Amino acid sequence: MNYQRFLGSLVVIGALAVPALSQALKSEHLDNPSGLGAMQANWSTTREGDPILSWIEAQADDTYNLRYAIRKAGHWSEPRTIIAKRQFFQHPAEAPSITALNDGTLLAEWIENPKKGSEAEFLYLSLSHDGVKWTPPVLAHKDRSMVQHGLASAISSGDHEASVFWLEALQGEDGPVALKRTVLSTDGKILKEEALDPDVCACCPTSVVKTAKGLMVAYRDHTASDIRDIAVLRFENGKWSTSKIIYPDSWKINACPTNAAATAAKGDHVAVSWYTAANNSPVVKMVSSEDGGATFTKPLLISTGRAFGYTSIVLDDNGNAIVSWLESSGSGNAKILARQVSKAGAAGPVVTITEGPRESLGYPHLLANGKDTFLAWAGVGDAKAETARLH
Repeated sequence: MNYQRFLGSLVVIGALAVPALSQALKSEHLDNPSGLGAMQANWSTTREGDPILSWIEAQADDTYNLRYAIRKAGHWSEPRTIIAKRQFFQHPAEAPSITALNDGTLLAEWIENPKKGSEAEFLYLSLSHDGVKWTPPVLAHKDRSMVQHGLASAISSGDHEASVFWLEALQGEDGPVALKRTVLSTDGKILKEEALDPDVCACCPTSVVKTAKGLMVAYRDHTASDIRDIAVLRFENGKWSTSKIIYPDSWKINACPTNAAATAAKGDHVAVSWYTAANNSPVVKMVSSEDGGATFTKPLLISTGRAFGYTSIVLDDNGNAIVSWLESSGSGNAKILARQVSKAGAAGPVVTITEGPRESLGYPHLLANGKDTFLAWAGVGDAKAETARLH
């Protein structure tokens, strides 16, 4: 299939369906307190709504520290260390995260290599009630075998609990890989571990949001015929829904793309962006929902050229989506792009955040925070993590 003809037809269809936004986003560099060699930068917020930037920092003995800083009234706190001298799994898709729970407790999750040189991944959790002292790390999974337990996402799921979603590959990546959930209390006790889908794509990240009705987790599904499309599960009224494909791309690939969906929600307004290379046409798409993820709109094409994916999405206070992704800029390089999509589905102009070698840009992450939108991505070489403000 001719890629440019396919892409052009989607652009025309999108233009006929809804008028485009005329105002382009603007991007400006934002200083941050990460140190040299910082990687896997990620965003979250405190219970009060202040931005948290987390990252891992290399140490002289070939170990890494997990650190974070909080931004209040335009100023950064001094960086704090959550855990030191650990063997973090360093793939861009496995960025550690910090989640603020309902009572203000902070939950940190990260992935480590339990054995040097091994491809095994162990998922660790730690809690802090004051942001300074952190509990000793605990494993999020019962299984201790040298296989993958990773690609996690976490969320506050009750008054005194959190839910962590992750993948478990008991038979390796070639065997069925399960989507699982671990529930833990704010005092650090593991309350439950449950399997949600017995066969998912082995190395694609999970993404979870809270809607007015409950939780919605998005992930890349997998079938016996190697179709790998994006699916969602909803947890409402104490029960899980059946798995639902948000749009049948019918992407058939006998490999794992390490490239999945991003989600955002405000009330029952939900937005999902994702990457697919179905029909040999690599693009980033987006759908939205007004019923908490029970039904979705038809996809809107977000990318404008040959996409690499690694998308992130947020919703602003007006319900407009801001989407970021990686796209080819030629000669093996990539660029981080972003654009706004109105709640009505009007796609605005594309802004280029930065360009560089594809592998150096990592897996960028967005954060919507009041009138500001922030983006974080990997530094190049020994550089710090990079951050920008979009407005």
